[in-house]
Amino acid sequence: MSQPPIRPDVAGIIGEITRSGDRLAGTLAALTDADMRAPSSLPGWTRGHVIAHLSRSADAYRWLLAVARTGAEPSPRTGAEAFARAVEDGAALPAAELVTDARTCFARLAEDAASMPAEAWDTLVTALAGWRHPAWYTLCRCWRELETHHVDLGTGYRTADWPVAYVTWALDDTLAALTARGFPVAHVEAVDLGRSWTVSPAGPAIGGPGHALLGWLSGRAADDPLMSDRPLPTPPNWPMPPAPGWG
Repeated sequence: MSQPPIRPDVAGIIGEITRSGDRLAGTLAALTDADMRAPSSLPGWTRGHVIAHLSRSADAYRWLLAVARTGAEPSPRTGAEAFARAVEDGAALPAAELVTDARTCFARLAEDAASMPAEAWDTLVTALAGWRHPAWYTLCRCWRELETHHVDLGTGYRTADWPVAYVTWALDDTLAALTARGFPVAHVEAVDLGRSWTVSPAGPAIGGPGHALLGWLSGRAADDPLMSDRPLPTPPNWPMPPAPGWG
């Protein structure tokens, strides 16, 4: 039976988040109010929605870290409806305020992560969707949000710009979840990473650059085509809870 993912190098993940945040900040610095009102690649969302979502997600991750650190909820949890309202309200802010809010939220998250006691990282917390994971996986979720939504802004950051470390982790995480679901793909090979995965007993064999594979699995278009010996199935909504999970 598969085992839950093992805790990675937490300091290394914090460093990756910092670098992802710095790349995003460079993009945001050039955006005007008009740019923020322009559509993102996510249906019904402007770029302002994407940035507001990232900021409120950072707040949610800080809340989870506080639960792990103290054993108690620091404040009432923001529910799904309130979260959605906060994103709508934030999306209407001027570009300068949106950017400042994002910088502040992620700086605070980095400070909280750096101050976490080592033993607290394995404390189980509960995602808003209801599934549980250790506090350290909160960092992985944050990393995924930053890299994915940077592409969603549609400002020139592409799947090919994703760091190799991120692509490798996200493919491992995603394909483990798809294997647990019996997703009908027999074999996946990231030709540039020297990595391959067996997913199910039947289905196509798929190959291509790692970022293109992850782009397909995450519903993000990639410039590089994939190779397959038969038509590709449609991946489920992404991201998925990690598999087999922590109960």
